[in-house]
Amino acid sequence: MNVQSLSDHSMAFPPTNQPPDTRSRILDAAARLFHEQGFNATGVSTILREAGVNPGSLYNLFPSKDALLAAVLERYTELLHPIVMEPVEKKTSDPIERVFALLQQYREWYSPLEFRLGCPIGNLALEVADSHPEIRPLIQQNFDGWSAYVRKWLDDAGDRLPRDLDRKQLAATVLTVMEGGLMQARSSRSAAAYDASVGQLRAYFDLLLARASAGRTQP
Repeated sequence: MNVQSLSDHSMAFPPTNQPPDTRSRILDAAARLFHEQGFNATGVSTILREAGVNPGSLYNLFPSKDALLAAVLERYTELLHPIVMEPVEKKTSDPIERVFALLQQYREWYSPLEFRLGCPIGNLALEVADSHPEIRPLIQQNFDGWSAYVRKWLDDAGDRLPRDLDRKQLAATVLTVMEGGLMQARSSRSAAAYDASVGQLRAYFDLLLARASAGRTQP
């Protein structure tokens, strides 16, 4: 898997039989470049070159680079289901196994590159959340959307999990395991830290499943 194929999974538009329009080409190029180079290091001229458009076409659609960043983040939200969550849901119908299939999917995307680049949303959160406060809600919207899918799977697990479990918080913990594991794996160029984090999460789920099962069998 090369950098472009990783981008195809994490940010690019879903395949279509129609040629991409100008807006799509700009967003696709910007998303890929922001991931590979960072937002601040990516010049508008590079986006224009990679998208194959002229300045007038870009500024007619996006009056500033910040506006383009906002549109990229909005597009990530739109792609969350078809690119990230739908393949997991097709892989298994077990709601708890979907959690771990999701984490495995990230491992499969990033490990061939020794975890270079990292998560595009996580990278942007680290780079622009302080300098661009108007962008923070869009980053948070991406994180919230991701967690909401996991929360739904946890809800779908029903009484397999303890009734008093805070499933919203557990979904947030799953996100933390993914983002934190990827960041450590990126630093070490090894899946070891990611796998250890996921392993600890699996052990915690096993404890939750055992507690719920014991509660169901009590008279």
